[in-house]
Amino acid sequence: MMKRLFYIMLFCAVPSLLMAGEIANDGKNVVHTKEAADSAYSQKRFKDALDIYESLIEEGGGTVELHYNLANAAYRMNMPGKAILNYERALRLDPSDEDVKANLEFVRSKIKDEIPETYEFFAVAWFRDFVNLLGTDAWAVTGLVFFVLMLAAGIFLLFGRRRGMRIFAIAVVVLSLFVTIFANMAAYTVYENMNDRGAAIVMKEEVSLKSTPDNSGTVLIKVHEGRKVKVIDDSMRGWKEIELEDGKIGWVQSGTIEVI
Repeated sequence: MMKRLFYIMLFCAVPSLLMAGEIANDGKNVVHTKEAADSAYSQKRFKDALDIYESLIEEGGGTVELHYNLANAAYRMNMPGKAILNYERALRLDPSDEDVKANLEFVRSKIKDEIPETYEFFAVAWFRDFVNLLGTDAWAVTGLVFFVLMLAAGIFLLFGRRRGMRIFAIAVVVLSLFVTIFANMAAYTVYENMNDRGAAIVMKEEVSLKSTPDNSGTVLIKVHEGRKVKVIDDSMRGWKEIELEDGKIGWVQSGTIEVI
């Protein structure tokens, strides 16, 4: 009886094992692990790699590496919009990543549009670049460390007797106060940039910027895949009002852009 039961169980298990083997070897059902995605990418199966990276992001949330690898796979598939979108998302998670910055600038240079050159006050550009050297947590820790240092120097200033050491303590208090304020401003700026839902990327090869939110509106300009825009009004169903770098404002269909 036991022997017959064993053969029945074995007979039922074999089809399942065969099916599992087929799924593991089926390019459309690759096991969703980063290793599988990396392997697919190295074998130039970019579609498989892209699908797995996207699945991993949907299942467990995006990381810098996953968005970066997804962007690389998208670029290999001639999908500049998806590539730029994910480079931008990677930068939001780590604004200091030089590899992401370099690849983003490279893909941007391939956009068909003539992106107007924008000028900004050098202090603003310096502040932005310096702030992006660290993430929110790193700036917050820096602010906390210098705040504690300021308190320690303040205590020494109150109870210290030697003139030279008191002068040094005053300098430490002033410097620590400045760094504490700057670090908190930087942490807030990075946090706001990471949670900004106004920036979006054009995802279609060519999109018409319309004067009104309907198909009969006048075409103001054509914008192309990969261009970064600012969403200023998304209250209209099926349409979004956007602003380009040069200040032009118009309407595009919602499905043509994706928020970073």
